[in-house]
Amino acid sequence: MVGEYNAEDGEKLLNLARESIEHEFTGKEIGKLEGKQFMQLRGVFVTLHKKGKLRGCIGIPYPVKKIYDAVVDAAKNAGFSDPRFPSLQEKELEDVKIEISILTSPQEVKDAKEIVIGKDGLMCNYLGYQGLLLPQVASEYKMSRIEFLEALCNKAGLPKDKWQDKNFKLWKFQAQIFSE
Repeated sequence: MVGEYNAEDGEKLLNLARESIEHEFTGKEIGKLEGKQFMQLRGVFVTLHKKGKLRGCIGIPYPVKKIYDAVVDAAKNAGFSDPRFPSLQEKELEDVKIEISILTSPQEVKDAKEIVIGKDGLMCNYLGYQGLLLPQVASEYKMSRIEFLEALCNKAGLPKDKWQDKNFKLWKFQAQIFSE
């Protein structure tokens, strides 16, 4: 599944994400994408960077929406509903770069040794506490496997060693990434 979309598809999805954000300011129609690849159910994350720093990141981790709809929703939410940031302002748009991560379906991890840094993203659930880190996070911050698991626990609001608990559920996934 990873690598299923070509560079042209990625460019179209990036344009779609930008149009979705701009629509909130201008009301201008969001373009339609032709092709069966854009109708597939896929998990998607849209990440916004402003001058190299995170400005928003929201996604739909499971393949429950067509990729077209998932990108539109995730882009809008990354810009206007990420609780870590104020809503994006129109004047910021020219400084914002968009990244789209198209996810594979999550697979349960039985042993932490299965995790490949730089390839796998992680999702967890521990008694209702949930977290998700995209594959590129571990590479960007030069994390070891243990550091990645600890960061996932932190993201879920858990103590950093909770990944070792028998009730900790862990899944891995991969992503095809397109960036402006």
